[in-house]
Amino acid sequence: MKQTTDYKKTLPVPDEMSKPFFDGARQHRLMLQRCSACGAVIWPVKPRCDNCWSAEITWVQASGKGTLYSFALVHQVYHPGFATEVPYNIAQVNLEEGLRIITNVVGCPNAELQIGMPLEVTFEDITDEISLPKFKPAG
Repeated sequence: MKQTTDYKKTLPVPDEMSKPFFDGARQHRLMLQRCSACGAVIWPVKPRCDNCWSAEITWVQASGKGTLYSFALVHQVYHPGFATEVPYNIAQVNLEEGLRIITNVVGCPNAELQIGMPLEVTFEDITDEISLPKFKPAG
C-alpha cells in the first residue's frame, strides 16, 4: 500500500458507526449501508433507515461506478493542507446504487470535467489506517 507521507489535511477519525466504511476503504472497497427491512441504500452513515426507520442496517460493497452530477472549483485556500492543490474540485457523484455523494474527481484536469461523465472509485492511501475514496474517469 503506497502511502502519502506529507499529508497536511485533517484526517477523519472513524467512530463505531463509520468503522466499516473506513475498514472497507482501507481494503479499496467502497462500502455503503443497506436497510435489511426495505432495501434502501443509506448515505451518510446512520443508525436507522431514512425510508422505513428500521435499525436493521447492513454494510454492502458498492459497485464503485457513477456519473458526475455537479462540481465546483475551489480557488481559495481555506485550509493550509489544500494550498498546493488550488484550484481543486468538489464533486457530487451519482452512484449506480442510487445515492449521491460528495467527493473529488482525480486523474482528470478540472477543465475536462463534464456533467454526466462516467466515473469509477479509486482510493488515496493516507496512512496504514486511513484510505479515502475519490473518483476518476471510468475506463
